[in-house]
Amino acid sequence: MENIFLKGKSHSEFSWNTLGDIKEGRGDLGEEMPVLVYRLMQFTMLDVLTKDFGKEKANDYLRAAGHLAGTEYAKNSLDLKADFATFIADLQRSLKELKIGILRMESFDEATGNLVLTVGQDLDCSGLPISNETVCDYDEGFIAGILQCYTGKKYNVKEIDCWANGDRVCRFKGTVI
Repeated sequence: MENIFLKGKSHSEFSWNTLGDIKEGRGDLGEEMPVLVYRLMQFTMLDVLTKDFGKEKANDYLRAAGHLAGTEYAKNSLDLKADFATFIADLQRSLKELKIGILRMESFDEATGNLVLTVGQDLDCSGLPISNETVCDYDEGFIAGILQCYTGKKYNVKEIDCWANGDRVCRFKGTVI
């Protein structure tokens, strides 16, 4: 019998279910892995994309993937009906629990929806050598996806401080588009 929910969908479309049952599949190794392995995948993928499409387009792809991940993460892991303070507290707890980073809200303008937040001990860049550039393009998309999913508004998220710039936290400015 055909699954009517998959009818007309491409097999390449991401779905939360494609992540599988990690506990079952990695019974002996568990759900965690070293940050080194994550960065190895991300930075080699960025290198290949940059060689094929150029740095700007490669970073656009990372942002787009981050946005998709943030949207799906929010829909499947966060309470999108909670008030803002509860939502942010849940997001902080979740990001720390998954060892993505330590989120702190620096400012939020209720009238505009614009905000500034930091992520300490960031999965993508904390500990990298100083390169005088921001490198958390995936995180920009991830945060924008989460915010859009929660608020229903599109966000432009830009990293304004980064470990790779010599800062000790990554700071992101989110602006409603």
